[in-house]
Amino acid sequence: MDEAAKESGGSQVISQLRKNQNIEYRGRIRSVESYFNSINKGIDQIIRVRGGKEIKVTVSSARLKVSSHSKKRFVIALKYDGENDYRYLVATDLTWRTQDIIQAYTLRWLIEVFFEDWKLYEVWGREAKQLDEEGSSRVLILSLLFDHCLLLHPEQIARIESKLPAYTVGSLQRKSQMDVLLEFITSLLEFPDPGDKLKELGELIKDVFQLMPSGKHMIGRDLGPTASLKYCSAG
Repeated sequence: MDEAAKESGGSQVISQLRKNQNIEYRGRIRSVESYFNSINKGIDQIIRVRGGKEIKVTVSSARLKVSSHSKKRFVIALKYDGENDYRYLVATDLTWRTQDIIQAYTLRWLIEVFFEDWKLYEVWGREAKQLDEEGSSRVLILSLLFDHCLLLHPEQIARIESKLPAYTVGSLQRKSQMDVLLEFITSLLEFPDPGDKLKELGELIKDVFQLMPSGKHMIGRDLGPTASLKYCSAG
């Protein structure tokens, strides 16, 4: 097995290099940008992005020793059609093909969206009330359990049984929220005096959702200069 593969536990690790990072080629150290611009220029290829759309890219690659890694890596210069500058990928497993590495790299978007969904829709990191690592883990577990509950949503079940792509968690959440709002409005209109009931609910909302002053604003705070700074400036 390749040493890089052993190091990564048999899995591939793909990341990026800055254009000014150094590589070694035939005993000479040069930047990765200099190497690909002068020695190993790119050729046009067609790749498939996330297993779907095909796009044109300019690619060149080589197995080079990366100075900061102190190891030989699979280094790729990649430029999408319409872009002026290359980005430089680096992979730990030297046995992969260039195109496999590039297409695997396009999957990073799925991971980015996965984490973004947690942050934006699942209260993880944004509205977590429990602090530190343990608190974040609890909120994350609760979010994932909620995701699994949405698999039992009637419209989601219908999609799965029809062998169609499942609905996103975010869209199911928004749909469920609007369903609850509509149900609330319907029940409100059934009261003998909806206006009085609405006022009562308004007072309850004020008690539950209290507005809190922000600690980030500096209004009313003495920001200096301190007495010692005044003394120094006077001297």
